[in-house]
Amino acid sequence: MAAAELQQYLETQTDLEHNFGLDADQGGMAIGKMFGVLVVRCAQGKLGYLSAFSGKLAGSNDHPKFVPPVFDMLVENSFFLKEVEIINSINAQVSEISSNESYQCLSQDIEQLSAESRQEIAAFRQQLKRNKDHRKRLREQLKSSLNEQEYAVAEAELVKQSLYDKHQLKTLTNKWERLLVEKQTSLAQFEARIEALKNERKERSAALQQQLFDQYVFLNKDGKSKSLYEIFRQTPFGKPPSAAGECAIPKLLQFAFAHGYQPIAMGEFWWGAAPKSEIRQHKHFYPACTGKCKPILEHMLEGMAVDENPLLYAPKQDSGLEIVYEDDCLVVVNKPSGLRSVPGVNVRDSVYTRLKDVLGGTEPLIVHRLDMDTSGLLVVAKTPEAHRYIQQQFLKRTVSKRYTALLSKVIDQSEGEINLPLSADVFNRPRQLVCFTTGKKSITKWKVVKRYESMTRVDFWPLTGRTHQLRMHSAHELGLNAPIVGDDLYGTAAERMYLHAADIEFLHPEKKEKVSFQAEVGF
Repeated sequence: MAAAELQQYLETQTDLEHNFGLDADQGGMAIGKMFGVLVVRCAQGKLGYLSAFSGKLAGSNDHPKFVPPVFDMLVENSFFLKEVEIINSINAQVSEISSNESYQCLSQDIEQLSAESRQEIAAFRQQLKRNKDHRKRLREQLKSSLNEQEYAVAEAELVKQSLYDKHQLKTLTNKWERLLVEKQTSLAQFEARIEALKNERKERSAALQQQLFDQYVFLNKDGKSKSLYEIFRQTPFGKPPSAAGECAIPKLLQFAFAHGYQPIAMGEFWWGAAPKSEIRQHKHFYPACTGKCKPILEHMLEGMAVDENPLLYAPKQDSGLEIVYEDDCLVVVNKPSGLRSVPGVNVRDSVYTRLKDVLGGTEPLIVHRLDMDTSGLLVVAKTPEAHRYIQQQFLKRTVSKRYTALLSKVIDQSEGEINLPLSADVFNRPRQLVCFTTGKKSITKWKVVKRYESMTRVDFWPLTGRTHQLRMHSAHELGLNAPIVGDDLYGTAAERMYLHAADIEFLHPEKKEKVSFQAEVGF
């Protein structure tokens, strides 16, 4: 009810000069936002709710409908704004020096002189080599036509020529060195100033960041406070990542604890256009991010009764496992949705543990994995030799795989190929990002099998094997822009995720011939 009321406000308000990307006619850069609500109980026992947004909204932290930030760095005359002004001044000085006409001319002159010197010295060296070859041939001729005394005189003359050539090369080299040193000395005066300014900027930025870390102090229900630095010191990051503490949920809990409200329930939803790299859908709810929010929330929720994390407990199922094929060196199973490929930190039940019980003294060697919510064919080796042989095929991408999925929209095209590079979202694992700079090559072929009223069944052939490749290529707006039905990370949760590994083909490690296996789609 709180979220619905906040969404109604966002749909009807006219005061926020922020382009969420929902109105094609609105100017400015489109920036979607995460909004959060926190249902609270006051000291008199009445229920109400608080609302917040991530980061800043319309360039400001001050909006009457929303709780304030944990620390408002935009307050007039704050140390943050004063220091930012100084850092901006340093940036302006660096830019001014870099665009100085004398500096640019010196840089161009040095580049041009360097090229000319290399070219002239290289050409002269070639000439010296020709001179040397000529002297060598001349020596051979003179040996046969002159007596010993005459040859000694001729040889002395040839040595003089050789020494003269070396002297000429040294003279030429020294000439270019003098010219370049003269220019570089003048340039160094500019660059020393630029370097000094950059070092000052770096030191001031680091000091400002540390000062900000100290200002972001988070409460919990017992009134215990911790700074950002204290919270993240024990994490793998070692220090707070950028914008940590600016998300909606920490703001809401901070306000509740500071005003004596009891938190009851909370949730965050996305509002507006999705970022180009991530998958965010308008009005969809999302959990707090694992990299920036989780460490903060572990402190803020300490000692509070919270719901169990459903992801840490696999649903109770029949402990059996359908074996599609088995011989002395491998076994192929049809993994059900909801079962892990290997044990996790909190969940032991998996294909590995079930096979270990079935195979007795044989150790199951997992060759590849399927996401917990993906069903279908999984190949497991029974010997180290078979494991190496099949795994090499996966690494060389010679294994043929076909998946079947049910997508949440009707796809107009009949087939195609998706090429979107993927990289891990380090602050929100296990989610992935589309990144054309650092992402790894990810290619998927697809073909429509059947269209329904509001969904589409498709076949996928992944040509690469990246984490969440099919899920990302389905959901991202540059892919099919249609999340897989039941995908709780990139779409909307359902009773299961409708993705199934239906076919697999590879070379058998002993027979050295192709073997293929199929598993019927259960949806």
